[in-house]
Amino acid sequence: MKVTVIFGSPRKKGNTASLLRPFMDKLADAGADIEYFDVYEKNIAGCRVCLECQKDKEHICCAVDDDMGPLLEAAADSELIVVAAPVYLWSAPAPVKAVLDRLVYSSCKYYGDDPHGPALLRGKKLAVITTCGYPVEKGADLYEEMMKRFCRHCGMEYAGMLAERHRNLKEPFMDEGKEARAVAFAHSFID
Repeated sequence: MKVTVIFGSPRKKGNTASLLRPFMDKLADAGADIEYFDVYEKNIAGCRVCLECQKDKEHICCAVDDDMGPLLEAAADSELIVVAAPVYLWSAPAPVKAVLDRLVYSSCKYYGDDPHGPALLRGKKLAVITTCGYPVEKGADLYEEMMKRFCRHCGMEYAGMLAERHRNLKEPFMDEGKEARAVAFAHSFID
């Protein structure tokens, strides 16, 4: 199985990274081919809605010359796309939002002159791994709804969300329960 991981946290050893690690380890142990993108380390601009991407109905592509190209190629070749990012203001952090904006326009070919163009991510799965400071049902609910709508719009299968809360920064985030839930979430994608 090919997997694209979009990691979107400025904290390389923070909560989201800690939750992502056992998930990725379990997938790798099962033989998954994982391509990992730390979007805070990339030069990825926001979508300009220039619609140049709409001219090529067969490829997920973008006219902006930055670090997004390899991520688009990986997403096109993957069976599973994982967005791993903390919740910022009930949504994705800015670099992740830029990736999602670019991904939706470059893969959904019905924005230009053909309102019936193909959705090139159709059938792929998308999973979310996130952390938040509020109770999950109030901290990650709007973010999850955004990702569900993203999937419906792109013809993708929403494959679920692993969300964990961390309220007290004086206490360690990871524990056996969180690690077990991360491994179980990964296991749900293994045939």
